[in-house]
Amino acid sequence: MIGTMLLEEPKKTLKLLDDGLAEAQDKVLQVDSRARDNVQSCRKPWARVRVQGIHFPDVERIAPAIGSIRSIHCGRFSSVAGTVIRTGLVKMLESQQLFQCTKCKHKFSAEVSLEMGKISLPTKCPSDRPNPCKGISFKGIEGTQIHRDYQEIKIQERSQGLSVSAVPRSIVVILEDDLVDTCKAGDDVIVTGTVMRQWRRMFPGARCDLELSILANSLQVKNEHKSKVEVESDTVKLFQDFWRAQCEAKRPLAGRNTILASICPQVYGLFSVKLAVALMLIGGVPRTASNGTHIRGEVHLLLVGDPGTGKSQFLKYAAKLSPRSVLTTGMGSTAAGLTVTAQRDGGEWVLEAGALVLGDGGLCCIDEFDGIREADRATIHEAMEQQTLSVAKAGLVTTLNTRTTVFGVTNPKGNYDPSEPLSVNTSLSGPLLSRFDIVLVLLDTKNPQWDNVISDHILSSHHDLSGSKWKSSGSPDESSPKWTMELLQKYICHVKASIFPVMTEEAERIIMGYYQLSRREECRSAARTTIRLLESLIRLAEAHARLMYRHEVLRVDAVTACVLVEASMNTNSFLGDLNALHSSFHAAPDAEYLQQEQRILRQIEIGLGGEFSLYTQAPTLGGIRVADVGR
Repeated sequence: MIGTMLLEEPKKTLKLLDDGLAEAQDKVLQVDSRARDNVQSCRKPWARVRVQGIHFPDVERIAPAIGSIRSIHCGRFSSVAGTVIRTGLVKMLESQQLFQCTKCKHKFSAEVSLEMGKISLPTKCPSDRPNPCKGISFKGIEGTQIHRDYQEIKIQERSQGLSVSAVPRSIVVILEDDLVDTCKAGDDVIVTGTVMRQWRRMFPGARCDLELSILANSLQVKNEHKSKVEVESDTVKLFQDFWRAQCEAKRPLAGRNTILASICPQVYGLFSVKLAVALMLIGGVPRTASNGTHIRGEVHLLLVGDPGTGKSQFLKYAAKLSPRSVLTTGMGSTAAGLTVTAQRDGGEWVLEAGALVLGDGGLCCIDEFDGIREADRATIHEAMEQQTLSVAKAGLVTTLNTRTTVFGVTNPKGNYDPSEPLSVNTSLSGPLLSRFDIVLVLLDTKNPQWDNVISDHILSSHHDLSGSKWKSSGSPDESSPKWTMELLQKYICHVKASIFPVMTEEAERIIMGYYQLSRREECRSAARTTIRLLESLIRLAEAHARLMYRHEVLRVDAVTACVLVEASMNTNSFLGDLNALHSSFHAAPDAEYLQQEQRILRQIEIGLGGEFSLYTQAPTLGGIRVADVGR
């Protein structure tokens, strides 16, 4: 009964509930003398009944999408979910005042009309006397005004649930009393309230229009559910059985390559890029020190390559694979840009969130990264490393969260010159490049053998030939089942939520030795060998342990992290010429790994001499075993 009344007549029902709450306060204060004498237990005039978690069979009617709210919903109680894209200033609203008729001196109370934006007065005197007063002039009584806190925000529907050509819609939400200032730009919220009409602000030469808005009754911030996907127990068992079978067959790296081959399957090869994308989506383990210092776990990736090397394909696939993502370009960003901007809205300044703020808790894909405006380049440093954004614009001083993974793609400036540092080839500054954990350079060198392989692969996929006359010996077995995008998404979310690997002593020594060796090499880029290199190696090793479904960071994870960083050093690499564009899936990945491990450890031992030693001298796969998630 109450639920039906609330849905059909929310204004009347909520007023009855609020009046009942006020009477309950009066009775408690009358009965309990201790509460009456306590100053903190005094009567709260703006106590409100907040309604949350509505569950009815007709879900589309109660919780419509923002884009599907129409005039038929006006006056109904609804619940919508979205992302806050704009927050206004907290104002003081004159909600009620006593007025007096200038003719008969009758006093009456008038309330504000949110639809009109001002207190609405009657057309004639409302006195109940035998001889009706026909006065039409009223005078406000000083000192009788009742004020309330008032704030307007704008929320936008999530783009993940929309079709390709759909434009995300937004709606204005009105917050009052204790709901003001409870959210900020970039927050995911669930708003429950009454859909109402509101006149737009009047401007010279502008059309006078009505727009729909929501008078919020309750607001819930759901930031902890931003990048989570529900994973069923059957799916978890599928993951455990997969890795148990791979470990029993003693081919764990082949199982890893099966997952990597399912990432962006339309692009042939590019093993290093697919591994980097997988580690970027999974990320390391974020930590907070005892003194409050936050160490990020997100892995930032930058692809620098010639046109036609598949960079945008990986960018769009990663955006689809992440449960929460924002895809933008450095040149084509909106007025908010990548960070945040202050805009004037009807005579006041409001904050409008940019791509990094809207991607909080997810992935921010930036195409044409070198085209970022100079105003954003100075602030993106803090957003990528400290994962906060300090704003001081137009008198608005605040700090927003930017806990997002940055995936940048850019073309080199002119022809890429391997003899020049990366900052010269990309026109990106050294401090900005040092914040990327992985920087892969895709150079389209003229290789006839590679061109033949790529041509055959593209023609075979174009004609949909299941049995091609050519089959690459370096690619995984095509008969092995590939993981779907939905399964990949669930796997990434599952390992991020349930596996928090711990560093072993052997992995620590390898990472420390490689970092010290990189610091001693004079030919290495100074922008890529800072203390951030050590943190990047730790994050990459943890991400690889998560990818391998383990609770410990073993030797194989540390070596793989070093190999990926070596691939970033396109010149003067310990492993020789590592062109990420020509990296393919090896037929025997375990044997390939053992060769890379030997070369990495040999270079560390030669570079550091007697300072580096491992307890395990023989090459090994690091004791790979399936993780027991339930322990």
